[in-house]
Amino acid sequence: MPNIKSAKKRVKVTKIKDARNQAARSALRTTLKKFDAAVVSGDKAVAETAYKAAVKAVDKAAAKHLLHKNNAANKKSALTLKLNAVK
Repeated sequence: MPNIKSAKKRVKVTKIKDARNQAARSALRTTLKKFDAAVVSGDKAVAETAYKAAVKAVDKAAAKHLLHKNNAANKKSALTLKLNAVK
């Protein structure tokens, strides 16, 4: 346990930021899973709606530095390929 006042504050702030990041990461995963489910169902309209939400979530995650920008671009590319594969 830290003894210095600033170190104690760092522990508190880090705990709050970790919780916020974990929630955002979980929300991103949920959105991506919803898109995958829409693709598996085969309904093009539902898949397109889920695709828009997924791309937006990936962009937000990249803006918040939860994902590296190249990783986000890679994910969006993979999402687009999956969407185009839907009949």
